[in-house]
Amino acid sequence: MSINSALLAGVSGLTANSSALAAISDNIANVNTTAYKRNGVDFSTMVTSQAVTGDYSAGGVQGKVQQFVSTQGLIQGATSSTDLAISGDGFFVAANSSTATPSEFTRAGAFEPDANGFLVNDAGLYLMGWPVQANGSFDTDPSDLSKLQPINVKNLGAAVEQTGNVAISANVDQTTPLGAGAGSYNLTTGSMAAYANSNGASGTAPDAPPVEFSVIDSVGGVHKFALAMEKTSTPNTWNAEVYAVPASDVTTAAGTPTLSGKIVFNTDGTINTASTTLPTTLALAASGGASPAWGTSLGIGASSVNIDLSQLGQLAAPSTVNQVSSDGASAGNIVGVQVGTDGVVSALFDNSQVRKIAQVAIATFPNADGLQPLSGNAYGATLASGTMTLKAAGTGGAGKIDPSSLEASTVDLSTEFTGLITTQKAYSASSKIITTADTMLDELINIIR
Repeated sequence: MSINSALLAGVSGLTANSSALAAISDNIANVNTTAYKRNGVDFSTMVTSQAVTGDYSAGGVQGKVQQFVSTQGLIQGATSSTDLAISGDGFFVAANSSTATPSEFTRAGAFEPDANGFLVNDAGLYLMGWPVQANGSFDTDPSDLSKLQPINVKNLGAAVEQTGNVAISANVDQTTPLGAGAGSYNLTTGSMAAYANSNGASGTAPDAPPVEFSVIDSVGGVHKFALAMEKTSTPNTWNAEVYAVPASDVTTAAGTPTLSGKIVFNTDGTINTASTTLPTTLALAASGGASPAWGTSLGIGASSVNIDLSQLGQLAAPSTVNQVSSDGASAGNIVGVQVGTDGVVSALFDNSQVRKIAQVAIATFPNADGLQPLSGNAYGATLASGTMTLKAAGTGGAGKIDPSSLEASTVDLSTEFTGLITTQKAYSASSKIITTADTMLDELINIIR
């Protein structure tokens, strides 16, 4: 009967508009929720069979929730370096504990280290990423979630970088007489004198002030070495040796330097690398290894240091050291964290070292609007969302990461308030249908009285 269908249509209108009110209410409540995606309710008609006589039977209306998960929110600046936003497609991969398998996806990137150093957002979700490998790369996989680990930015220990390169810029006086002994070199072995005498020179000390440089070992210890030079009777040629100071830091054969050879200069004062025989690599075995090696009592690993002498010159001017530079860093403690647009998380140490920790994984879906909403502003995969793919930020269609930023809610209050008014009016109108149909049914019942 048409009156009954009208009554039911009114009920469907109340139901659909109630659903719309619930969606609007959620939107307004989450206007300040990081990376919240607004929801809406789409209305569609329901049609029933109607007689060929022209009698109309109301079908009513149904409401279908529409998620706007793929809508990009405004990227806003934040104060924390671990506050992250995704500009473009994709989601952070997250787990609800540091030991759980990652199964949730979110764009709420307000991550902060917890008491154990794990990056956790406001909803308690742990940020997952690919841990750095020994060679500094990342073992990424587009579908294997088991390769992801919770990112920890605290429990990293100290950072040490062995010295690998030393560069010396200095001038040795071309006018220095043979055996002048202009410098002084206080070594317990007196090796320079021994070496010089064994090569027929009369000097007992370096003819140029020794050049000292530092070498940092495998455990962050700092050691001093020196380059000593003595002029020979051959024009533009100097005997040269490299020593540890003190000599006990390095194990060598008795009375021999760590490195020895000749340094030869061209007539214009530049170094003649082709004729120079002083080795430019300081290679030391680990403590207790074959000579030359670090002292047995030091208990440290092997070292290989390249010595750049290209800026060593011989001019008719007083011998002087211009600059000695070396890389490496002694033990340092973590003082900060930085995240790149490619999602690489690095630790900053107070010895100026930067150590990679992990790379944030970005999950993309063919239909992000088909994801299942979960508590904590997160989502779960569904058949409607399609197959997940893991990517590095900024590659393969995945959005890039904006560090020190957060994505704002996509809710527009003016739109929601307008929706409140229209929904309230539609709800009232649907209720009016019910009261009207009820009155008409009363009239029908009263016919038999």
